[in-house]
Formats: sequence, structure tokens, C-alpha cells
Amino acid sequence: MKKINFNNSTFVTSVAQPGGFLDGNTSNIVFAGKSNVGKSSVINKLVNRKNFARVSSVPGKTVHVNYFSIDDKFYFIDLPGYGYAKVSTSEKERWNRLMESFFENPERIDLGVLIVDARHKPTADDIKMNEWFAFTGRPYVIVANKCDKLNKTEFNNNIPMIRDILNLEDSVEIIPFSALNGLGKNQLINLILEYV
Repeated sequence: MKKINFNNSTFVTSVAQPGGFLDGNTSNIVFAGKSNVGKSSVINKLVNRKNFARVSSVPGKTVHVNYFSIDDKFYFIDLPGYGYAKVSTSEKERWNRLMESFFENPERIDLGVLIVDARHKPTADDIKMNEWFAFTGRPYVIVANKCDKLNKTEFNNNIPMIRDILNLEDSVEIIPFSALNGLGKNQLINLILEYV
């Protein structure tokens, strides 16, 4: 097993326009999710830092593609959150252009991490993002966040429901996760280590 110090993590750059992506030989773990799904909290949990990826009280605040170096060995790439109703039409169009440009080069993704809310049915935007990851042909995983807020019955019903609505291939794993209590953290880290 590779030795990676996830605590040794640094912000590298934010990319606001197509053409600014960091394309090189570094492995990329790419995170996506809707604005209020707790994407920053998942990243913070993985690197054991409270405010590393900024947790915003205003959904839709992450409007750039953010690069974080992990132990100087690979990147976490945090894609801008989607699906927030109050974002202007022009901002949504900019987000679409940025995402289309990012996903048109599948080599940018060594492992995709699509974060959904374990409590709810995946949204139309979640389905679209899942299709983008699937279209690249690159490996990706679904992280069902906020599992700490489910009782046992909800948990047993919701995880298969997420698989069904996203129409996932059998090869796509769903990792139940809690950024609060650490459920799924080691499982996700072990998977990431397979791709870096």
C-alpha cells in the first residue's frame, strides 16, 4: 500500500475559464456534487483539516475548479457545485462551459468522486453529472454523504435507490459516508490509493 500523508495538503490554484486546467503527469482525483451536499466537508475529512476546502454558508459559492496538492504526489480537483437555484443564468452557462471543457479530456480524471445526499433521491443535476463521469469511461465512485442522518431502515432503502436512479453499472461502487463521524473515510482513501 502506498504511503500518502493526506495531512500534507496545500491549495494550488483556482481555474475560472476553460484553458487554465493543469494538464500534466500528476494523478487527479476529481470531486463533484451539488452545492449543499457537503463536498468541502468530505474533502476536509479526507485530509484531516477543518477548513481546508472552504465550507460555505452560501450554496453555489464554489464557482472555480480548485486544485489541491496531496503530499506533493497527486491532485484533489474540486469541481464547482451545481444545482443551486439562485445562481444567475449567465453563471449557469459559464459553469456549463467550464464543465464541458473539463470533461472533454477524460485523461484529466484518474478517479471521479460523485458526492450525493444519502437522504434524498438523486436530482436531475446529479443524474447529468453521473452521465458525464460515465461518458468519460474513467473509473468513478458514488459517495453517499450525510449517512449519519439516516436511521437503519432509511439507510437500507436509500443506498439501493441511489444506485437505481443513477442507473449505475455494477462496477460503480457506492460508499456510504459521513463527514461528521468518519463513516466510509478509510474505504474511500483505500480506493483513492489504487489510482494514484
